[in-house]
Amino acid sequence: MKNFAHKVAVITGAGSGIGRALALELSLRGARLALSDVDAGALAETVTSANERGAEARGYALDVADRAAVLAHADEVVADFGQVNLVVNNAGVALGATVEEMSFEDFDWLLGINLGGVVNGTKAFLPHLIASRDGHLVNISSVFGFIGVPSQSAYNAAKFAVRGFTEALREEMLAARRPVGVSCVHPGGIKTNIVRHSRGGADDDKESAAVGFEKIAMTTPEKAARTILRGVERRSARILIGPDAYVLDAIPRVLGSAYQRPLATLARFGLKRAGMD
Repeated sequence: MKNFAHKVAVITGAGSGIGRALALELSLRGARLALSDVDAGALAETVTSANERGAEARGYALDVADRAAVLAHADEVVADFGQVNLVVNNAGVALGATVEEMSFEDFDWLLGINLGGVVNGTKAFLPHLIASRDGHLVNISSVFGFIGVPSQSAYNAAKFAVRGFTEALREEMLAARRPVGVSCVHPGGIKTNIVRHSRGGADDDKESAAVGFEKIAMTTPEKAARTILRGVERRSARILIGPDAYVLDAIPRVLGSAYQRPLATLARFGLKRAGMD
């Protein structure tokens, strides 16, 4: 996909962060936008901003974990726009908890959105991407799809799974000679509110973690959006965002499983500082 003008782009989680930045960048490039989010107010702001930039943008309230709703959404988008060329399965949430602390309910909640949402969006829109004869699918994984991190087991599980799912799908599209590009995106630290809106931990701890994350996050959502679209133009299999993404991709390649012990030591130090060990 070398040109986004008049192409129909579907973006989940478009109310904020990378999703909103993608919508606004694509609006400047002449795309037609089908934008969804579970937060209707935030979504409306994105739709208004995109329309003000000259795009044809429509908003859809959507919970990506609801499979029936996602399937119906795909039909509605095709009815409204006539085709689908680009799908970005971007919606995601965070959970900070050890395996011992984590409830089954929180684990299922995260996987339903971060993995189930990707699977639902892919299955719902893939036939339409194939039919367009110029389709591209983008699934958002993470640098936590490269390495395991203490207190991020649920997030790791989802993002490793998104990576494997997306890479296998890309191979299937190549083997079948389908006219669909497939990219897996691995953002490093992006200046978004995902930590502040996460589950797990006390509110004070969450706010402190969010402030700390914002200080070390290296990349803005706007730069992330431009990087993703450049990857789509190049039909890249893997799109890394930020210098930290390249470092974290390299660590397990160089160290293998030996990277795990230093992370465990850091986690233990954090527990000691919090008076929990």
